[in-house]
Amino acid sequence: MADTILVVVEQREGKLNRVSWETITAGQVIAAQTGWTLEAAVVGSNSGSGIAAIAAEVAAKKLAKVYAVESARLEPYTPDAFAYALQQLLEKHPAKLVLMPHTYQVRDFVPKLATALQTTAISDVIGFRSEAGKLLFTRQMFQGKFVADVSFAGNGPCFVTFQNGSYRADKVEAGAAAAPVETVNVEIPDGIIRNKPEEVFKEAKQAVDLTQAEIIVSVGRGIKEQKNIDLAKQLADALGGELAASRPICDNGWLPMDRQIGSSGQTVAPKLYLALGISGAIQHIVGMKGSRSIVAINKDSEAPIFEIADYAIVGNLFDIVPPLIEEVKKAKG
Repeated sequence: MADTILVVVEQREGKLNRVSWETITAGQVIAAQTGWTLEAAVVGSNSGSGIAAIAAEVAAKKLAKVYAVESARLEPYTPDAFAYALQQLLEKHPAKLVLMPHTYQVRDFVPKLATALQTTAISDVIGFRSEAGKLLFTRQMFQGKFVADVSFAGNGPCFVTFQNGSYRADKVEAGAAAAPVETVNVEIPDGIIRNKPEEVFKEAKQAVDLTQAEIIVSVGRGIKEQKNIDLAKQLADALGGELAASRPICDNGWLPMDRQIGSSGQTVAPKLYLALGISGAIQHIVGMKGSRSIVAINKDSEAPIFEIADYAIVGNLFDIVPPLIEEVKKAKG
């Protein structure tokens, strides 16, 4: 089997999921250490999602080749069609390692794909290391209390999904020249697709995908009362960011569950994460530790959140946030 790493980027309705850049970054790091060839693939329909444009965008990065895997039956997304199409791609263009972002869509189809190819998948990986010529992938266990290094047995292809925030999207390397794009037309016979997808489910009208937010203002128990959340919202609005919370806030019903950050909520990696009155339980930290810059405001100088914060402000958030809002508004003019 060729010493090739294939990154399968994710698109939906013609929009590239930005966590795909993080997975390409991971692929570039692994390729640099192993000397393996790095390629990428985008799956969809040119008539529907317009994957040619996405393939061209991905080809601007440091890659040997990009495959545009195309079929009219790949739109809308179904796990049957995606698994079948990628199986055909990997049979024509073998890869030793296949990397994907750990998204809901990937979690839906990758077990089926790995089973069809009689191999295995390591999911929700946060890093890797090389030991005696073997790649070891790190997974968190028991809500981040422990980590385990896992390796593959067999020749592959080996599937790995990377947790959001494990690698920095802004660290992806651009190529000296655009990588060649090869269109791979796949035939998906009648009977392969066994379900008809409906509209993408959202729990509520206000449901938000916090994984795509570049600025997040998150509140914890230090906010004291539900009415005080408006203060955090004012800061989020001033910064042009999204409002989020730790689990106790959502459990109390002060914010909807789709705003929860942590092991039982969303895992995020924004450019800026402001933690207001959040102590920093491990269940919350595993959901936001990949943020590029973390600003924590807490009156407890021993709060665990300060261990990972880039900027630690010890004080009462009700004294600090109002003038901060005014300064942000002044800076914006």
